[in-house]
Amino acid sequence: MEELPQIDVIVPAKDAGGDIRAALDSVRAQGYGSLASVVVAASDPHTAAVARDWGAVVVDNPGGRTPVGLNLALARSEAEVVARVDAHSVLPPGYLARAVEVLHQTGADVVGGMQVPVGSSTWERAIAASMSSRLGAGDARYRIGGESGPVDTVYLGVFLRSTLDRLGGYDEHFDRNQDYELNQRIRDAGGIVWFDPSLQVSYRPRGSLGPLASQYFDYGRWKREFARRHGSLRLRQLAPPLLVIGLLLVPVVGLWWPWVWAAIGGYLLLLLGAGLARVGDLGAAALLMPAALATMHLSWGLGFLFGRRDRDRNP
Repeated sequence: MEELPQIDVIVPAKDAGGDIRAALDSVRAQGYGSLASVVVAASDPHTAAVARDWGAVVVDNPGGRTPVGLNLALARSEAEVVARVDAHSVLPPGYLARAVEVLHQTGADVVGGMQVPVGSSTWERAIAASMSSRLGAGDARYRIGGESGPVDTVYLGVFLRSTLDRLGGYDEHFDRNQDYELNQRIRDAGGIVWFDPSLQVSYRPRGSLGPLASQYFDYGRWKREFARRHGSLRLRQLAPPLLVIGLLLVPVVGLWWPWVWAAIGGYLLLLLGAGLARVGDLGAAALLMPAALATMHLSWGLGFLFGRRDRDRNP
């Protein structure tokens, strides 16, 4: 059997002392014989202590910014393959070996799979279902699944180090969307971003609407910055800002054409239908899905349209 290439796992971790051990345990449980190191970029003493006690290499990332932490961890790693792991995620058995196998088979620069939100509370379950629905994720295969093959982006990712070195790692300007931005640069350079639906990583979603709104507002704000930098957007990424614009225009246009008010009613019925369709398997959590979906749509759209660039690090 061909010897597995060495692999380093890098983990950016901010205030993750309560979750990171489960993430690290899932790395150890892989049984990957050529695991070279696990490097955690920790933003706080508690997270650093937990990671160090587990046996990880710890680098300080006092600002807590994800792209900075990723690059700091990358700089402390040396293996020919690098796997990004989130501090709040849990890898399934065989994840690393499968990703490396697909890298070899496809000639891709990065291989990744699905983010599978898994909630325990009622709100977490409603938000998880919303994030993995077509109404919440559009055609993003890393959220809803689909056939294996080249895509625009994947969740997390297992990379060839040579690709990361050639492209300069993560762009530290992007507080959010740094994964998508890196994958865009990989594709722009002629590389391949490969999706494998068997690589399903569990993820704990936000537990209430307030944090969800803040998360999606940031997603929208940084997606606008991505569009400004790279000049491209997918249809699913245009939908939220167009929805917000449409809803803002309805009261004005409705003064002349009252029938346009039906658009709001239609949107609400669409949300309600999405929730009712899941009552059978989600129970009471399904009744919260309309609120979760509306929060995701409107927060993302408002962030895209009105979010301030309060950390402009562009030269």
